[in-house]
Amino acid sequence: LWLDKGVLATNAQLVERAVSIVSNLGARVLGPEEVRKKLNLTKRTPIAA
Repeated sequence: LWLDKGVLATNAQLVERAVSIVSNLGARVLGPEEVRKKLNLTKRTPIAA
């Protein structure tokens, strides 16, 4: 994915842009724990390697 014409985007840059868009629309980005609670999800237990 491209950040600007000719500039490849990093994952962090794409997340920053998405957060900026959401904020400009008057909403806020939820953190992982807030999303789990809102969707009534439980945290996975790690699998031993």
